[in-house]
Amino acid sequence: MNKVVIITGAGRGIGAATARLAASGGYAVCVNYRSNREAAAGVVSDIEMAGGRAVAVAADMSVEADVVRLFAECDRALGPLSALVNSAGIIERQMRVDEMDGGRLQRVFATNVFGPFLCSREAVRRMSTRHGGRGGAIVNVSSLASVYGSPGEYVDYAATKGAIDTLTTGLAREVATEGIRVNVVRAGHIYTEFHALGGEPDRVERVKADVPMKRGGRPDEVAQAIMWLLSDEASYVTGTRLDVSGGR
Repeated sequence: MNKVVIITGAGRGIGAATARLAASGGYAVCVNYRSNREAAAGVVSDIEMAGGRAVAVAADMSVEADVVRLFAECDRALGPLSALVNSAGIIERQMRVDEMDGGRLQRVFATNVFGPFLCSREAVRRMSTRHGGRGGAIVNVSSLASVYGSPGEYVDYAATKGAIDTLTTGLAREVATEGIRVNVVRAGHIYTEFHALGGEPDRVERVKADVPMKRGGRPDEVAQAIMWLLSDEASYVTGTRLDVSGGR
């Protein structure tokens, strides 16, 4: 049976690593991106050169119409959906809460919270046996920031990840009898370009001493955890938070 996965934010970092790994495992991959078409095209090219199937679709997770279009384009290009990985997310410049304005909060929450909610809605409408689907799996990508709060840097980002943890728990229980499993991977300090968005590209080097393993993680290490949760090997796992954080 053809397996199809949508991975949001798949042009870079954890999303891109997961897209390549999913393709190697037999998934046809819808590579979502917001604006970096070249990066997404590179991921698609890598997958196709390895003999897989992939399509890149631009969609802004903060725009409901874009999310709806993303799923519709995936339906047309690749077929019935089997899985969703909510990996897209943003941060803004490091600052304290008393320095943040409402515009920043709206941008961060729109992408990091509303986007995964809308994507999950569209996925459930397709995969749930209640709607005539054949079941499937959703993995949300969260962060240990949801536990530690990121004081002085990204309390807003941390709060969005707390929301994703709660979304996972609630949705998992809501659709548990409808053939859909929902889990979350909470990443620790991972070497990606993401940290540059906050103004500190080498942030992992600064904070890795706090990690029991004394190193940052790689995107592929997070991707392996995501793919296990999507797989049949995790068939009795739902509503679970899996930390990929070097012991932190």
